[in-house]
Amino acid sequence: MYKRTIIPSVFDSANATGFCICVLFLVVVLFSFVNPVNKIYSCNNGEVSFVSDAPLEVIKASSKEMKGAIDATNRTFIFTVDANSFHGFNSGLQREHFNENYLETTRYPKATFQGKFIEDIDFNANGTYEIRAKGTLDLHGIKQERILKGAITIRGDEVSIHSQFTVLLEDHDIKIPRVVYQKISPEIAVTIHADLKPMAPK
Repeated sequence: MYKRTIIPSVFDSANATGFCICVLFLVVVLFSFVNPVNKIYSCNNGEVSFVSDAPLEVIKASSKEMKGAIDATNRTFIFTVDANSFHGFNSGLQREHFNENYLETTRYPKATFQGKFIEDIDFNANGTYEIRAKGTLDLHGIKQERILKGAITIRGDEVSIHSQFTVLLEDHDIKIPRVVYQKISPEIAVTIHADLKPMAPK
């Protein structure tokens, strides 16, 4: 009689366990070389306000149409606002002069700040962090390299950013007529605030 040889199957219990371990190991190794999807926070209703405190007049205006995005993985950001979206001022004529004569919003419709946070930020840890943002401020068609100080507050899935800084009009070639020189400050105080939330994955 012939002795029957039994060939073990990969689906025998012992071999199946080893097979599953090998597959699991390969999956872990594979995903260790794949970069995770970057987490992006965004907003479309951030607020920008400015104050011109001159000897003969104080001018205030604000916009709630600032759009922005933060890439939490790379610490990069971009914020932009329609220069024609500011309201306030002391009169409608003043707003008209702001748009037509000073910022020339028809030629330069956007103001943008784009760059990268200097400090590392743990977007998974709630708290408020003092940060510096290094980037390019593009206003009135003139780009200036700036480092702006601010604060980021993380609360769960929401990120809030706040910053106060000044802008010199001469840095962006914004000319003030001599007749109103005492009514418009050469240095403008700017405040920004935005609440950003995670973008839905596409």
